[in-house]
Amino acid sequence: GIFRVVPKSRQKTQTLESVILHISVLRLYQNTVNPEMQFSNWLVHSLRSTNRKPHEYGFFMQFKASISSLKVAWRKDPKLDQAIENDKKWKQCARVVKEVLNEPGQVIPLHYLEKRRERLGLQEKIKTFLDWNPGLFDLYLDRVRPKSEPVSFVRPSERLRQFLEEESRIFVNNESLLVSKLCKLLMMSKDKVVSADKLVQVKREFGFPNDLLVNLVPKYPEYFNLIGEPGEGKSFLQLVKWNPEFAKSVIELRAEEESRLTGIRTRPAFNWKLPPGFFIRKEVREWIRDWMELPYVSPYDDVLHLDQSSQEMEKRNVGVFHELLSLSLYKRVPIPILGKFSDEYRFSNAFSNVFTRHSGIFYTSLKCGIKTAMLREAYKDGELIDRDPLLEIKDRFLELLAEGHKQKDELLRLQREMVQKDMEMMAVGNNDLDYHKCEEEEDAVI
Repeated sequence: GIFRVVPKSRQKTQTLESVILHISVLRLYQNTVNPEMQFSNWLVHSLRSTNRKPHEYGFFMQFKASISSLKVAWRKDPKLDQAIENDKKWKQCARVVKEVLNEPGQVIPLHYLEKRRERLGLQEKIKTFLDWNPGLFDLYLDRVRPKSEPVSFVRPSERLRQFLEEESRIFVNNESLLVSKLCKLLMMSKDKVVSADKLVQVKREFGFPNDLLVNLVPKYPEYFNLIGEPGEGKSFLQLVKWNPEFAKSVIELRAEEESRLTGIRTRPAFNWKLPPGFFIRKEVREWIRDWMELPYVSPYDDVLHLDQSSQEMEKRNVGVFHELLSLSLYKRVPIPILGKFSDEYRFSNAFSNVFTRHSGIFYTSLKCGIKTAMLREAYKDGELIDRDPLLEIKDRFLELLAEGHKQKDELLRLQREMVQKDMEMMAVGNNDLDYHKCEEEEDAVI
């Protein structure tokens, strides 16, 4: 059940001899006096002692290829972890904004929002959060029911509504990019079909708008066909037309660009580089070296003929993950989210091992209590190198938060000045009071 027989010849006699030889070797290994010895070391020892050549054991090369399943020690990368930490605060604000905008009429009682504080991941109370982030919402009094006492309600501020209009404009300006991203996700899938509900769940990771299925998809019937009703778990988005221009990965486009600039044909290949201080074992380094020499397998190629356990399939899987991360906004995606697409992209149950096995291409961050796959080449000193055009939305949101913080600081400065003036006036008043008191005491003495 561990090894698969790979005979060197199709002749029946040689096949039978190979099977008998495999069974004999496994029985000898089971009866060895040192059962803790690794099978690979024991096999090399057996070959030397029996003067047999490695190719006489048909499964020897098959076993050697299984080194890809070995676990590589995880090492922390502080700079890439910091990239996630830097986005933590504003993403928390975005979650609260989304919560309010999803309410009927985009208003919600303050105490209702307070009950959802834990789900929103807030440590502080909602009122404190609103005080720390002015400019996002307005507070006003209203009744929940006609004869009830007025309570505080939360609604989007005018500046937040202006941001939402700007966000819509950015989506319109980048509509062609959104269409190409969506086509690429479908073109990489097994049957050119992806669950529509899953796409809605990951829209923030790839920069898709909230009305992805309602407005964007129906505008392009030449590319997309929506099957079923979204939200019921049985809706799917199907690719209608294959566009060859979209069927080129980031790796392939980069090779073409290098060939154009240098005049020398460049073979598509992954960038594999570990940060200083990282180390992997010698046998894994040798396997990676041989694996890198294999031809590049495009994530858009048909791979139904490939064996799931083959190194070529490993090459294809790495290519798919590389392309998915390249299409994402921040060149990183939480691993549980990638796992949702295991059926569509033919990922194995142990697909997450790919990220540690190829630690020169990917990094697995454990920040914020979730495993996140990151593309190493996309970052330099923890900062994104090639920014997605849709990140303009994030920049505008950060500007909105900065304006609110600036307003808060200005208000605090004015309050401090007023307190300082009041203290000075009190001090002057006290001095005058002491002066008159002294005069009255002198008059009394006289």
